Amino acid sequence: MSQTPSGAGSQQEVGFYEIRLQGHLAPRWATRLEVLSLTNEGDGTTTIRARAVDQAALHGLLNKIRDLGLTLISVAALDRTGPDETPIVAQ
Repeated sequence: MSQTPSGAGSQQEVGFYEIRLQGHLAPRWATRLEVLSLTNEGDGTTTIRARAVDQAALHGLLNKIRDLGLTLISVAALDRTGPDETPIVAQ
């Protein structure tokens, strides 16, 4: 019999994530990937800020990134939110 980890289950929490990719992406990819922001960095990487309603949604985004053949550098959970529950994003 399998057990559900403590804290998992019926509640869905929106999470905000910062994903770094190797290379630069055109701004149009923000819409296609359905992310909050896409920033090309000076070091040749791209930083994506995304919102995911659950882990399945996060994995869906990571699958899109994989399917596009992009190189994933890192994924980090963000805990900063503004008063309207949206992440604080520097443009």
